[in-house]
Amino acid sequence: MRFATKEITLAALFVAFIAIGAYIKIPFGSYVYTLQFFFTLMAGLVLGAKLGAFAVLVYVLMGLVGIPVFTSGGGPQYVLNPTFGYLIGFIIQAYVGGKFSRNIKIPNFKKLFAVNLIGLVIVYVLGISWFYAASNYILNTPISAWAAIFYCGIVQIPPDLLLAAAAARIGLKLYRAGFWI
Repeated sequence: MRFATKEITLAALFVAFIAIGAYIKIPFGSYVYTLQFFFTLMAGLVLGAKLGAFAVLVYVLMGLVGIPVFTSGGGPQYVLNPTFGYLIGFIIQAYVGGKFSRNIKIPNFKKLFAVNLIGLVIVYVLGISWFYAASNYILNTPISAWAAIFYCGIVQIPPDLLLAAAAARIGLKLYRAGFWI
């Protein structure tokens, strides 16, 4: 895979956005949300499938080598963290979001929001599955499948829907301004 200088620069910018988004904490009731998901959605929309997934992959690899870019730090041990599945989901979501958004002849808010909802499902399936498996089989802190789905999915949906809508709106504005790669 070869990228032009402009593409590498934009990918690096999104790596920085995602890392910063991990540390922007928004309290909502008893939960705290970050903007990681928003910036990974934007990476797929703006950069396209390959470059968007590449940017998110670089972010994840930076965290795994020990650079503290994840919400709870970094390091290779992070793969044992119950939330690591969300990071894997972000990579796939960026690829799928970039691929689907490029297949839309004339992007509009509804279509981009639908693309982001597909990404949301990908992130939730991988994130919740990893959370359940890591909690039960790695950390030996048992959690039922229903509790994992409820706390890691259902409770998270309202803010994540807002982030998906915001990414669709901003992504559309960037498309119209000619900023999509």
